[in-house]
Amino acid sequence: QVQLVESGGGLVQAGGSLRLSCAASGSIFNINAMGWYRQAPGKQRELVADITSGGRINYADSVKGRFTIFRDNAKNTVYLQMNSLKPEDTAVYYCNADVRLVGVWVPSDYWGQGTQVTVSS
Repeated sequence: QVQLVESGGGLVQAGGSLRLSCAASGSIFNINAMGWYRQAPGKQRELVADITSGGRINYADSVKGRFTIFRDNAKNTVYLQMNSLKPEDTAVYYCNADVRLVGVWVPSDYWGQGTQVTVSS
């Protein structure tokens, strides 16, 4: 199995910055895409950003120019640098990874437990 452990959430004032990290561990053969999603109260979970093992990146329009996603493939870790935070960025942020396990041909989707990000105005 795979565990995704997130860290870096917290409370910050509008205009501030936070960095989230997510480390994957377990019987991992390789990881294809890794990404971050968020879910605000009363809203559906939405993609924030994702990155493939080859470095192709996709951002939600609402975070372009403010957030940066990057990963360390050797450490099976993905990061989300969040700058110029706004109150509307407040949500629980979830890490996601498309993982191929050792000895398993088909990759599976895994989620972290979520980390709260709160941006005060």
